[in-house]
Amino acid sequence: MGTPIVTLTTDFGMDSGYVGAMKGVLLGIAPQLTIVDISHEIPATDIAHGAFVLANASPYYVPSTIHMAVVDPGVGTERLALLVSTPTGLFLAPDNGILSYVLMPHIAYTTNPEISPFGTFRMSIGKNCMAFKINNPNLLCHDVSYTFHGRDIFAPIAAQLANGLEISSVGEQVDVVTMLNLPTTPACQQSIKGFVIFVDHFGNLVTNLTGDTVNGKRITLDILGESISGLNSSYQSGREELLLIIGSHGYLEIARRNGSAASTLGAKVGTEVLVTLPDRSFHYKLT
Repeated sequence: MGTPIVTLTTDFGMDSGYVGAMKGVLLGIAPQLTIVDISHEIPATDIAHGAFVLANASPYYVPSTIHMAVVDPGVGTERLALLVSTPTGLFLAPDNGILSYVLMPHIAYTTNPEISPFGTFRMSIGKNCMAFKINNPNLLCHDVSYTFHGRDIFAPIAAQLANGLEISSVGEQVDVVTMLNLPTTPACQQSIKGFVIFVDHFGNLVTNLTGDTVNGKRITLDILGESISGLNSSYQSGREELLLIIGSHGYLEIARRNGSAASTLGAKVGTEVLVTLPDRSFHYKLT
């Protein structure tokens, strides 16, 4: 077995010492660790953003990797701290929906029509994954802060897992976890309503429509009164300021050549889009 890997995804930034404190705890318990920063620039308290970033990076690590995701506006409340085992890795995170995109491929995910997009609801973890409530006090820092569970709960558990701790030792197994109500759209013949689900660093607007869904050069997308036609193969290939492209994650996105589509349109996560395919029918693929 190779050197254990722990990844970190947080909204802590790099100017406050919080990331350094977590790494100190990790290395103090498991000095052999390789620690990888996925991102510490998640917008503050933006669980949906952190969920997307984590899910798009974590599949590229070996399944033995331990992923810590700490975007935690509910720290200090009754929300649970979880260890979740999946076929693609171990995940330590607050029970607030940040593992939604990670879990979607492994569970029978369905949206909840009674909840607004990106709201939260409770859902069964399914048979392919296991979740444990972290409540074994012997594995945590002696004085657990109400405001820094990344340092005092998740980091010591991650390090001990890297040292060989059995996952069942962290606490009681649970069958239900919190999920984000992620937008999906029904099939139709010539048009689909979708949503922006992520805005990246460049201002590109990532929708919940997959490349398979819109696999046709003649598509037209309407958003906030603007119409954009055709798919492009690069961010520089569009003649217009706004363009459509299938990003590296496999989703249809709206970009602006040499600029920010989000700023140009005033769009954000949850903004609706309408895609029209005038000359072909298709089968929708759930995201």
